[in-house]
Amino acid sequence: MISNYRNWLSRKRNDLGPRAMPLERPIFIVGTGRCGSTILHRMLACHPQIAFLSGLCLLYPDRPEYNRRAMRLLDAPLVGRQARKYFQPAEHWPFWDYYVRGFSAPCRDLLAADVRPIERDRITRAFEQMLTRRRRRLLVKLTGWPRMAFLAEMFPGAVFIHMVRDGRAVVNSLLNVEFWQGWRGPAHVGLDPLSDVEQEEWRRSGRSFVVLAAIQWKRWMDAIEAAKSHIAPERYLEIKYEDFTADPLGTFDDILTFCDLPQSAQFNRRLRGFDVRTDNAKWRRQLTLEQQRQLNESLRSRLERYGCEDIVPSAATADRDDLTSFSNS
Repeated sequence: MISNYRNWLSRKRNDLGPRAMPLERPIFIVGTGRCGSTILHRMLACHPQIAFLSGLCLLYPDRPEYNRRAMRLLDAPLVGRQARKYFQPAEHWPFWDYYVRGFSAPCRDLLAADVRPIERDRITRAFEQMLTRRRRRLLVKLTGWPRMAFLAEMFPGAVFIHMVRDGRAVVNSLLNVEFWQGWRGPAHVGLDPLSDVEQEEWRRSGRSFVVLAAIQWKRWMDAIEAAKSHIAPERYLEIKYEDFTADPLGTFDDILTFCDLPQSAQFNRRLRGFDVRTDNAKWRRQLTLEQQRQLNESLRSRLERYGCEDIVPSAATADRDDLTSFSNS
């Protein structure tokens, strides 16, 4: 084992190849947040050809070569297993803001017309310095606004994986996390100003925070649908969270084919080490019957569009017994 490590270290010291690798077909995972994209991101990052943004990008955004060294350590004998525990993939918004001003919290989705050449060149050079001879494909996860049209313009050839989850589960999860600040009003979750339609919906609900989170989910999903129209079909893959949790290995077969990544016995072993399960039923247990009714009414058209199941009947056709039966199902 020690001899293997010395041989590996010697090869790295004598590596006279380029300090930067060409950025080819970066992979972007997008979603609304609270949609299962984190577990998908961590699992795909286990692939031996994938490079990702580690915590070093957060600490040293101006030194992307540090992240390159981290990627090399992942493949090193003896220390690779420990390195995988220490270097985990994440979004690291301050890194993005260092290269692209306002990237983390724009007031609207970012579009192709928002790309500035100076920023595109800087972040492309940074990403190229993160890749290694083995880890040639960059993987990035982004949530909230999709930014797909912007990223497709910035990185020609980029491919996108959209994780879709039942909006009711997403809304319930948002209400349970510390970073959601809708309690302070629409402006604190990027919904200022509300459109006339949104304002009226929120007013009719009694300014329900459940409905406010639902409006936020709808706005994000509508932005994803709009951005998708600018992406060639072969560059966009949509995955339902419910299908993913039911068959993660089968889902990854589709992902690898879409991303043009090879199958790997090592990768499959690591995938089996993840505990993938669904928490979609929580919203039924944690919301009152009235909150469930409001949530279903708010999201009905989108839930039907994405094939979500067990949508509570509308108030015009449902009686109290129907709602009680559904809540206890």
